[in-house]
Amino acid sequence: MITRPNVVPSSRDSHAGAGWHCKEPGTFGDLLPPGARPLSWLSPVPLFKSRNDVLVGLLGDPTNDERRGWIAAQLAAGTDPKFTITRHDDRKAISFLLLGDPGEGDASQYSVVPPLLHKAEGTDFMVIMGDVVYPAGDVADYRNKFYRPYKDYLAPIYGVPGNHDWYDGLHGFMRHFCGNGGREISFKNPSMRSGRSRVFRRVLWRDPRKTDEAEVDRMQLLRSRPEQRGRQPGPYFAVDTGPLTIVGIDTGITGVIDRDQARWLIGVSSASPKPKVLVTGKPLYVDGGYQPGGIEDGEQTVDDIIKVPAHNYLAAIGGDVHNYQRYPVELKDGRTLQYIVNGGGGAGAQGTHKIPRIDLAGVDENDFRCYPRRADSLAIFSGSYDRRFGRLLGRLYIPPDQAAALLEERLGITPTRLGDRNTSITREARRAFGIVAPQRERLPGPLHEYFVQFMDYNHPPMFKSFLRIDASADEVLIRCFAVTGCGDQEKNPPLEDAVRAVRLKDGSWRWMAEVV
Repeated sequence: MITRPNVVPSSRDSHAGAGWHCKEPGTFGDLLPPGARPLSWLSPVPLFKSRNDVLVGLLGDPTNDERRGWIAAQLAAGTDPKFTITRHDDRKAISFLLLGDPGEGDASQYSVVPPLLHKAEGTDFMVIMGDVVYPAGDVADYRNKFYRPYKDYLAPIYGVPGNHDWYDGLHGFMRHFCGNGGREISFKNPSMRSGRSRVFRRVLWRDPRKTDEAEVDRMQLLRSRPEQRGRQPGPYFAVDTGPLTIVGIDTGITGVIDRDQARWLIGVSSASPKPKVLVTGKPLYVDGGYQPGGIEDGEQTVDDIIKVPAHNYLAAIGGDVHNYQRYPVELKDGRTLQYIVNGGGGAGAQGTHKIPRIDLAGVDENDFRCYPRRADSLAIFSGSYDRRFGRLLGRLYIPPDQAAALLEERLGITPTRLGDRNTSITREARRAFGIVAPQRERLPGPLHEYFVQFMDYNHPPMFKSFLRIDASADEVLIRCFAVTGCGDQEKNPPLEDAVRAVRLKDGSWRWMAEVV
């Protein structure tokens, strides 16, 4: 049997469990690098560094071609074409951490470190799922955004790239995760749409920064213990363990995988009847919508592959969106797949209060879970609005209990916390609600996303999160732990969500929600 943690109050139980009554912040401030400043997306510097995100829509996306170049280089260097890590395959039980979108290098990232380390005991490795380093994945930025924060995690760390890791052509990621040795690799990009596009690309495209190999060697000393070493074969890979196979895919900038990677995914999925978990930089279900994951030049999707019964996937977990969401989708054949968003590992929070009432094929609002809870998300974002625009627009802060009551009216969702029920809503709160969370978003999508980043904050309650997965031959337990940034919740972070799969006598698996 898998050991259960001591359960402490969470945001489901009380405002204090959510971190609203924080007596003092945790120790994460002592871990910050000297001179560390919050990453601000209002600054032109990170925006300019990440400009390739915009350019792929204008000039064409070279990611699939460049990925094929990296894979060819890895194979030429002697990498096994199965792209499978087997160092954990003798374990009868396995435990590992999943951390999504961490790499800002500021308080929001470092606040996750102490609770993460306290829940790391007994884990065999960690997987970072996308956006390891903001804003553009540069080789030199790994010191304070990867090696320093996780220097005390005494096991290997693997990773799948996110869109920000691709803004330098994946050079930083390949150097640090795959041991690419700083080789300069040049790729042809037939995906450029025209000669004019190629000209504009040469002028505008952000190329990787030059690598100081001596500096890379120095930063790697921060995670140089033998038990911390664990090179991976490429940007997509599998980890073969005794009870479970973890399959990581590289979704590039736009969320589309190349045809060669798709063939590999089908091969590794069908190679063994073991239960599997997909780890991806882009989630398949997110914000009340379905994004099945495109495949280059094909009608098939990533979700089509993982839904095949013989492939035996139990869950698909993606980053990119900076919060936690879980969609237990009942498939037509009666199986249930857990689709999880796990992007709360350190980057600026993205609210859950804009998620509509869930009504999708196979899953509805009754089974959906998220963290922060919608009411807490509305409250924390309204506080950010109030600090920035309160003098101009009047008081905009909405207390958590009134936020829950307002969302109950709009979405028909009963507040989770008993204390939030039957709350009276003030006229002031209703007015603020119309400004902070209007029924129709007033800004276009891209502008809205940057505006949300402007609402970023670096103080408790943080509403960050990470996952721990424990698996044996007969049981798989997925737990979401909250990071509030409060000192009294640092050593024993609240358990926000948990779901357990058990193997039945016929070899099939059944998911059961844990009581949290």
